Amino acid sequence: MKELKPIRVGLVGVGNWATYGHIPALKLLPQYQIAAVCSRSIEKAKAIATEFDIEHAVSRVDDLVNLPDLDLVAVLSPAPEHAHIVKAAISAGKDVYCEWPLTTTTKDSEELLRLAENAGVRHFVGLQRTLGASSLHLSQLIRERYIGDVRSVRMHVSMGSFGPTRSASLEWTLAAENFSHVLSIYGGHFMDMLFHALGKPEMLSAIVATQFPMLTLASTGKEYPNETPDAFMVMGRLAGGALFQIQIEGGKQNLGGLQIEITGTLGDIKVLNERAFVTKHHDVIEAARGDKGAWASLLLPCSTKLIPCSDFDASVKDLAQLYAAFESDRRTGSATVRTFADAVELHRLIDAINASSRSGKSVSLVRER
Repeated sequence: MKELKPIRVGLVGVGNWATYGHIPALKLLPQYQIAAVCSRSIEKAKAIATEFDIEHAVSRVDDLVNLPDLDLVAVLSPAPEHAHIVKAAISAGKDVYCEWPLTTTTKDSEELLRLAENAGVRHFVGLQRTLGASSLHLSQLIRERYIGDVRSVRMHVSMGSFGPTRSASLEWTLAAENFSHVLSIYGGHFMDMLFHALGKPEMLSAIVATQFPMLTLASTGKEYPNETPDAFMVMGRLAGGALFQIQIEGGKQNLGGLQIEITGTLGDIKVLNERAFVTKHHDVIEAARGDKGAWASLLLPCSTKLIPCSDFDASVKDLAQLYAAFESDRRTGSATVRTFADAVELHRLIDAINASSRSGKSVSLVRER
């Protein structure tokens, strides 16, 4: 059997998430080879290329996407830069990965989906938590009716960041037009994970709030009016009839992380993690079945582990799982990864949440699909 050539990847953007997440994740997988890196600073691009043994270092996006032996462009820059980089990759006929949020508006994301489909390039988006081993396990448990039919689910996500003081690394999140806040980033990642496992919402009511009216930039001490939401709550009904409630909030000082409680007709499931992002460990999944059943932790089955063993943080493993799933989809024709189509659907869900909050009324999502 002929040995498959590795997928040659070019990275656009070399910030913390690239060096903490993408480069280790890709180097873990023999199916990939990092062939090029692009940064506005050619000195930084060359330094990263030297450190991680990457062949090409460039400072222009066009130079990267037009490398003839490149198979996949990974767009890792902040959200306001995504659209034009993804368009350049599509125009060059390259498969493309893009971080979530796909773009800063639903309209722009819809355009990227159309362009990618018309060009026939493969596309996927960085909703890696949904492809993590613990999330795949949760989906499997629900699909196999481990706790019977789902009656309700409650999810709470919180983090210390996105509070009244912003670090220098989050300065780009200040402007509302950058679409980089608690609802878009954390809401997007965790709602995608939850609804992928339990089914899509068919109606919702929401409150979107800005609880910290002023923001201080830690590096300068300068204050800015807060233009973005730092907390939201959503409740509604899933397509199968189950009820759901979601609360996500930034600036949490204690008891942060992830807590999910799922009520079924035959038992209950809890999903727990002490961190919402840059997670050290996989989510802990516990279940109790029957009347007053004892709680027990459920081990991750081998079927949910798509990557080689490593000591990386779970956040890096989740990303590696996403890349492994893309390679498998590319080779077999399966459809596992989260694509631009999933990103567009998530954009529309966030639009519906904002619309409900503004109007004070419930919003139907049936027509959105």
